[in-house]
Amino acid sequence: MENSGQRQRLRAVVIGGGFGGLNAALGLAKGDLQITILDRKNHHTFQPLLYQVALAALSPADIAAPIRRAVHGKENVEVLIGNAVGFDLERRLVHLEEGDVVPYDYLVVATGATHSYFGHEEWAQLAPGLKTVEDATEIRRRILLAFELSERESVLEGRQCPLNFVVIGGGPTGVELAGAIAEIAVHVLSTDFRAIDPRRARVILLEGGPRVLPSYSEDLSASAQRQLEQLGVEVRTNTRVTNLQPGAVYAGEERIDATVILWAAGVKPSPLGQLLGAETDRAGHVVVNDRLNIAGHSEVFVIGDLAHFDQDGSPVPGVAPVAIQMGQYTAKEILRRIESKPSKPFHYWDKGSMATIGRSKGIAQIGKIHLSGLIAWAAWLFIHLIYLIGYRNRFFVLLNWGWQYLSWQSGARLITGSNQLPGWQGHQETATSGEERKRAAG
Repeated sequence: MENSGQRQRLRAVVIGGGFGGLNAALGLAKGDLQITILDRKNHHTFQPLLYQVALAALSPADIAAPIRRAVHGKENVEVLIGNAVGFDLERRLVHLEEGDVVPYDYLVVATGATHSYFGHEEWAQLAPGLKTVEDATEIRRRILLAFELSERESVLEGRQCPLNFVVIGGGPTGVELAGAIAEIAVHVLSTDFRAIDPRRARVILLEGGPRVLPSYSEDLSASAQRQLEQLGVEVRTNTRVTNLQPGAVYAGEERIDATVILWAAGVKPSPLGQLLGAETDRAGHVVVNDRLNIAGHSEVFVIGDLAHFDQDGSPVPGVAPVAIQMGQYTAKEILRRIESKPSKPFHYWDKGSMATIGRSKGIAQIGKIHLSGLIAWAAWLFIHLIYLIGYRNRFFVLLNWGWQYLSWQSGARLITGSNQLPGWQGHQETATSGEERKRAAG
């Protein structure tokens, strides 16, 4: 993999091209060593804006960029598509699913997190989560298809099926999805259909705890719920989901009809962390020290959502700013060691948290400063815009946001893939059999 001019260089292997891995690689590129980025995909995804792809506000290309483009001009960085499936920490080797091995002098594992269905993996087919571009396009397909199927049934059968969108989980992703669905139904799709009224769609947000956005202060949590309810979202707290079936969500004995079910209730760390043989917490996060190393291996760094790092008596949250700072720190720490400079511990600087709820609606918690409404929404737009990779992405996202704000239109309402929804056929058969019984009785 290396040419003759690079053989004497130390090699740093970075697994994962997300926020943590990419920032680590870009920082390491400033030093005199060879960097290899390994990822199963060829692109970096700006995950905080995935929900806008899911709700047809942006296209996937607006929030994703090829990893090669992100490291363009860094001559000592190579990008390889591959799936890491094991490690030999003593020989310093990464084993790939394809059968290859990649040697390293320093290893950075930043493979993030995936959905957690709390032992009910069969629910994944009924309730997609939102972690990848593929997830976003699948959610977009289901939401838009629900309106299309309802229109078709209304025209051909003379009835409009209830459209119930159930979002499970009241964290930032759940709140953003619920608010965006309500907004698109009322303001974007309401004039596009002839036989149905999209404004009659119900959006139900289920949260198992006592309040939405539990990581925020109580006043901001209450503000978020009020803003959701202003958009028409039915917020139900202290409601634990016990079962999912096609077309239905169960909370104990209660059945909630659901045309589309979306999952935002939990995440779990990448299973790759378990293969390091290091200590993990109950959820599977890899426990790291104050240098982000695993025990006994100062050359191995675990960062981002995969890491369990305690600061001030509690683990730092699994959010993008943490991953970014961990990536930047890791690069500096490795370069310090190469240059025989004193090591420094990692410290996370919490710059605040933000969540958007809808057009001109949002919350922001920046230290003791709490913001709600338009100013929080504007701050959210600005911060996310500057963190996007590439001037092209920033330009087109800004252009799309401006157009949507002025026109209430979104231009990415494309349905691709299957024209089937889980549970829809059964609902249709039930409706049809009901009509047949009425005719027979008549």
